[in-house]
Amino acid sequence: MIERIPYFMIKHLKLKGTNREIGRIHGEQGREQVLKSLTTYEGLFYGYSKISWKQAREEALTHLAAIEQYNENFIEEMEGVALGAGVDFEDILALNARSEIALANYVSKPFSDGCTAIGIIPPLTTETILAQNWDWKATQIESLLLLDIEQEGKPAIQMVTEGGIIGKIGYNSAGLGVCLNALLTNKKSNKVPIHLGLRSVLNSSSLHEAVANIKDGQLASTANFMIASDQGEGRAMVANYEVSPYGIAMLTSNEGKVVHTNHILSNEILENVEDRNEFKFEDSLIRKNRAEQLIHSKVYQREKIDTEAFKVWLSDQFNAPNSINHYENNKAPEHRRMETVFSIIMNLSSRSMELCIGKANQNKYKKYNLSVIKSEQ
Repeated sequence: MIERIPYFMIKHLKLKGTNREIGRIHGEQGREQVLKSLTTYEGLFYGYSKISWKQAREEALTHLAAIEQYNENFIEEMEGVALGAGVDFEDILALNARSEIALANYVSKPFSDGCTAIGIIPPLTTETILAQNWDWKATQIESLLLLDIEQEGKPAIQMVTEGGIIGKIGYNSAGLGVCLNALLTNKKSNKVPIHLGLRSVLNSSSLHEAVANIKDGQLASTANFMIASDQGEGRAMVANYEVSPYGIAMLTSNEGKVVHTNHILSNEILENVEDRNEFKFEDSLIRKNRAEQLIHSKVYQREKIDTEAFKVWLSDQFNAPNSINHYENNKAPEHRRMETVFSIIMNLSSRSMELCIGKANQNKYKKYNLSVIKSEQ
């Protein structure tokens, strides 16, 4: 396959202070990326679901009461982003509820980001490694930000996000990391948007704290959070947590590996929602099984599993364009034409990550270390 997206540098922001100040710096220094996100989602909401931006803002406000009860600091940080970027608070709230707004009009064509996520822990490796390709609209590459966040009384965070969105994919100084797999369903609630659930995981100092923040139907829509925790000396765990407005399901493996793509795996979740992924069999299931095959091959041949192995896996083009390294499929409906926008490999044991912006390419990952390391144990 020919790589359509050229190599991009990501803007790296270092945020520190109160929640409002962290948000203000995000909005001020990442203003270009915030405005790009607003332009992208205004077009997507209307183009696919005929939802105007005014309607999107109104839909986002239905989540406000739940967010205030869940964590008022998130409100302050989003207010700060709006102030720094020179936009309305409702605009930033709509970005953070973008997954829920995409599900608001069930009779239209829902759209959703996709990805392939892989987590490996001892005994298959000597380190805890969590990784994924994030597949979405190619134009949103221009909205990406890498954020280092230092907060009082919480772990330091390194996270890749879209401009204006305060929670997404990353890891923290307590050895916790999280990946996101979008899941298309027929139901949502007015509870907390899933991107704020991701931030709650990254704000956590322990696995039990992270899970407490996403269980019991606290989140508004259905998604998979792949969460890993590394406490040193080989003490680690990785699991898929399929979250929904009706509760969560934990899916893990004693073999030290988990994989997730974009269809629901838990029968518990399927009792309450329908899986609306119309490309489950020709895309999501193939990617999942291909990733598992690649892992099994390494184990069977007794070859070392490290970040270099992950780079090969995430660059894999079997069944392209619907491959792990995803290419736009021109035969798919427009609302489902997604491609890999960034690839991330997080080494939770060393509190570092390697990031490739655009298609996964073994030679184009750049390494980042968490700039502020605080002991949370």
